[in-house]
Amino acid sequence: MKLSGHKILITGGASGIGLGLTERFVQEGNTVLICGRREAPLQEVAQKHPQVVTRVCDLALEEERVALFEWVAAEHPDLNVLVNNAGIQQWMQLTDADFYQRAKAEITTNVEAPLHLTSLFLRLPSLTTVLNVTSGLSFVPLTKVPVYSATKAFFHSFTLSAQYLLQAKGIEVIEVIPPALNTDLGGKGLHDAAPPVSAFIEAIFEQLKEGKTTLTFGFSEAMAKATPQELKGAFDRMNPR
Repeated sequence: MKLSGHKILITGGASGIGLGLTERFVQEGNTVLICGRREAPLQEVAQKHPQVVTRVCDLALEEERVALFEWVAAEHPDLNVLVNNAGIQQWMQLTDADFYQRAKAEITTNVEAPLHLTSLFLRLPSLTTVLNVTSGLSFVPLTKVPVYSATKAFFHSFTLSAQYLLQAKGIEVIEVIPPALNTDLGGKGLHDAAPPVSAFIEAIFEQLKEGKTTLTFGFSEAMAKATPQELKGAFDRMNPR
């Protein structure tokens, strides 16, 4: 994937990894559209980067995903890159009284939404690239976030299939696999000791320049290359009894 000259939609582009991607793609000379559930963070991005186009959209709702696509098709029909970044992370136990409801919310946002958006945006004749943000937990789960880990494993598997299935259409599918980073994913303060988003963004853009389609960093690089025994060891260290 070349780094400039694109029109890009980034879901969840106003915070965390999404914001890092937004700012770097703007820096590289791209036109960037972002969407998110909350208007305030979107406005903050627009004030800092007036060239970024923003839209409020709750991706948990099917009708809003359709409306997002219809808006892009009508107002930005030359959009050629979709970045499926938006996700939620719930720290919970299977015995929690609200476990099922919270699990459904994670599955809707982390699985249903990007699959639906991908199927919708494939209708755009201009689409050339899809970036899917998965996780190092795709390979080894953190049991404190059991459903999140499972959704990312699903999305990793789906991305591998999409890479194969969309080759014939000339659409490049790139998997972005972050480790835990210093963001508010899952709640404020949970990841304060993790590496900064800026270091991750710098690393994956270097990999994009090299033409790679699987982008890793730190823990996610180690897990992507790990043997079954190494994965078991990582699981035991991450989930001490």
